[in-house]
Amino acid sequence: MKNRINLFQLCQLMAWVIVGLSMHNASAQAPNFQKMTPDERTAYMNKMREASQDDWQKMMDKLNLKLPTLPPPADDSKRPQQLKPKEGSNNWFDEAGNNHVRSGWGIWTNYDEAKANNYKLPDPLTLKSGKPVTTAAMWWKQRRPEILNDYLTEIYGKTPTNTPKVTFVSTGTDSTVLAGKAIRKMILGSIDNTRYPSIAPSIPVTYYRPVKASGKIPLMVIVWGSFPQPLANIEKLIDAGWAVAMVNTGAIQADNGGGLHEGIIGLMNGGKDRQPDEWGVLAAWSWGLSRVLDHFEKDNAINAKQIGIQGHSRWGKTAMLAGALDPRWAIVFSSCSGSMGASLEKRSWGETIDNVAGSGEYHWMAGNFLKYGGNWAAMPVDAHDLIALIAPRPLFITGGTKDSWADPKGEFLACVGASPVYNLLGKKGVGATEMPAPDVSLIDGELAFRNHEGGHVDSLDWPIFLEFARKELKLSPVQK
Repeated sequence: MKNRINLFQLCQLMAWVIVGLSMHNASAQAPNFQKMTPDERTAYMNKMREASQDDWQKMMDKLNLKLPTLPPPADDSKRPQQLKPKEGSNNWFDEAGNNHVRSGWGIWTNYDEAKANNYKLPDPLTLKSGKPVTTAAMWWKQRRPEILNDYLTEIYGKTPTNTPKVTFVSTGTDSTVLAGKAIRKMILGSIDNTRYPSIAPSIPVTYYRPVKASGKIPLMVIVWGSFPQPLANIEKLIDAGWAVAMVNTGAIQADNGGGLHEGIIGLMNGGKDRQPDEWGVLAAWSWGLSRVLDHFEKDNAINAKQIGIQGHSRWGKTAMLAGALDPRWAIVFSSCSGSMGASLEKRSWGETIDNVAGSGEYHWMAGNFLKYGGNWAAMPVDAHDLIALIAPRPLFITGGTKDSWADPKGEFLACVGASPVYNLLGKKGVGATEMPAPDVSLIDGELAFRNHEGGHVDSLDWPIFLEFARKELKLSPVQK
């Protein structure tokens, strides 16, 4: 039985396809979406949806996985009875306006705290043998490699060891941006594609540096797509004395399952299908982000020990994974990242394992991840383990009071679950066990959390991040 993409997933797919189109026209596989007619866009979306569905089904077949046969949603006895359908949509909504979807495994979205917590978290400080981890040496030599291996083989996929060389060159400079506060430089990372020339991914970077800056300054790498750049956020960083590098992930790897035979994943596979333990899109993006880090580490105008990474939503997931895979990231800021980011995966609230394992999002992950659709308890790790992989470096996690889908309470609980690892490594965890009130910032330790009053945005948390980073990186105040 094939997994149907409901309207909610289709809207996500449309956004992902747009994200995957490079503003630098660097991705030869992606058409110019903005120049298409409405009919051309519809045809292209249908093509991508079908390609994603087909690739998802191939992986399900490869793993001998099948979805259960389900009744129509209106006849489903498991559907919460207070839900009402919305005309023209396959989704259902409660009185508060929360979106509810039924996964391909028959599990409905939940927003009831009384039904959310039927789970048991793996202990990050217990070896698979059952032996407790009592020293930092045991963490680094034994437990951390266990957790990392689970993520690489079962969750996000293994990054190939023979990835190609990337060469960065400047393609243009503009000294008039942000009312003359910053110099903007366009940089293009060309990925050597001699092994499979028909595929040509790249790493486009937009770099901003304060005009008044002198010497080596901190840099924030922001994981982004080809949407208009968040100039207000960039200006906050510039005013605080930071340089900023916006990375267009869509040119590295398209954000849909139909693009898995292209991009850096397709380049490494020679345009063939993935194997179940091979990298997904989030790992591919993380690889590209590490190449950006390679480049700026050599920049004499950047402090190589003060390069951080930030992402929001799907890019918040990416920022966390990048931080876990590459210890050179000095500080990590993950905003509203939800399932397979900062929120507890086995907790039934909003976005869940099932949603990510469906045909609209599976491409983010390794094929093996599909095994945990409808089988959450079997997954060997949870979000607190991903956080623990970033320890003891500073990590700032945020949610929003009106962003129930991303489960901000689940994000906080993951911070609580990871705090013992920070403590073992001589740092301070989140410092609380009860969910803080909205807009209360827990930033005294290296593991920080804030649930802003508002929705699915990161703009409300940048001022707090800058305060947190100033403390953690021991930055001097910027002279006005």
